Amino acid sequence: MAPMTKRYDEYCPVAHALGLVGERWALLVVLELMRGPKRYTDLAENLRGIGTNILASRLRDLEAGGVVAKRTLPPPAASKVYELTDYGRELRPVIRELALWGARTLGPPTHEDELFPGWLANALDTVLAPRAPLGRFEFRVGKEVSSLVDGKVLDGPVEDPDVVVKGDPEGVYYMFIQRRLDCVGVEGDRGLLEELIAAAPAPVDLPASA
Repeated sequence: MAPMTKRYDEYCPVAHALGLVGERWALLVVLELMRGPKRYTDLAENLRGIGTNILASRLRDLEAGGVVAKRTLPPPAASKVYELTDYGRELRPVIRELALWGARTLGPPTHEDELFPGWLANALDTVLAPRAPLGRFEFRVGKEVSSLVDGKVLDGPVEDPDVVVKGDPEGVYYMFIQRRLDCVGVEGDRGLLEELIAAAPAPVDLPASA
């Protein structure tokens, strides 16, 4: 493994971890690769706003730290892709906890926020799956349809769901963060849905702006 540039004058595992994945965009690259191997062009397209020089730099650092590896797909594709190593995949629970922490003060999405295809399944997997009660939940949010079955996220609808939730991204945010059911449509077992909502992260009261 190539040596990493020392970034903190402290012998500390937290400082070392930040040296590996604490630079801007680094964890977002890891999050993107949690969904599977990606070509450089895929990463550049999906990580909107990242400069190509920054992306190249982050990938080099993550490779040097043993977090990411590069390989060539077999013919006929023969494309080079980046993927997480076993060490890199161990960041999944870390990212989940960070997502739970950040969701509490993120605020609802607005009409100006562009949500990537598959955002619903990703949000369910990252934020709710580890804490979900047993049951079959189906979510229909705009054009996105995903299900949560006994703590496992599935793309699309599910047969015989216990509860179906319909709404827009803002309404679903308020349902999970503010425990409100008046901003979504609910069919089926509302009590089971309330159990799922109770497992979601609780909001944080931020100080009022001066």
